[in-house]
Amino acid sequence: MKKGLRFFVFCCVLFGLPGGSAKSQSQQKEANVKITFINCIGNQPVVLDSTYTNCWNESFTISRLKYYISNIALQTNGHTMIREPNSYHLVNEADDFSKSFSFYLPPENYTSLSFLIGVDSLKNVSGAQTDALDPLNGMFWTWNSGYIMFKMEGNSPQSSAVNNKMEYHIGGFSGADKAVKKVTIHFPSAAVSLNNKNITEIIILTNLDKLWNATSELKITHAPVCTTPGVLAARIAGNYAQAFEIVKIVQQ
Repeated sequence: MKKGLRFFVFCCVLFGLPGGSAKSQSQQKEANVKITFINCIGNQPVVLDSTYTNCWNESFTISRLKYYISNIALQTNGHTMIREPNSYHLVNEADDFSKSFSFYLPPENYTSLSFLIGVDSLKNVSGAQTDALDPLNGMFWTWNSGYIMFKMEGNSPQSSAVNNKMEYHIGGFSGADKAVKKVTIHFPSAAVSLNNKNITEIIILTNLDKLWNATSELKITHAPVCTTPGVLAARIAGNYAQAFEIVKIVQQ
């Protein structure tokens, strides 16, 4: 990890990002797990409306960045999956509170973390939702098309769209081109022991450099806009699914 980003992660650990919830009496025997997402481009934390350059030497700004994290589960040393109840979170770069959240799991030794980028098919067809899944969050199309799993908007001189806009609204919850992607990340070292005496924070970097060429080429020149489910949306989803990396686990 580069020096500037390493310092940024250190500050996040030292001072903390907002998030979490008070511990009830019924949770006193469980382990408190906190997950923090840090959006970055290469070694630079994302700053909205700043200018970046991708691997194709195309410059762009990001004015809006949101994506769903859902169905979070940790795997024990004995290969049992322990899941977060009601696991739906909307990470919004414009809202620091949304980038960090906490939940409780049984004390155990855990070896990996998995989650979906997006919203599972059941919630897509379950009628009006609330909280992170509320349509008022601007991440929902229609009952037929479902949720937008990932949204990034901005501008680029290389865009041929009106006003040089760059707009990726990635969705599609079923069929061959579904954009819901499962991510599994093994912990960087041996199994992590969670207990009810510490808060365990798992810090994940979302490196948006992967958006452009992780598994498929994406050039703003060729595709400045994608706002419907389909082949292109599925390819973009395949790229950003490679963007997630655990960089630090802190127990306090």
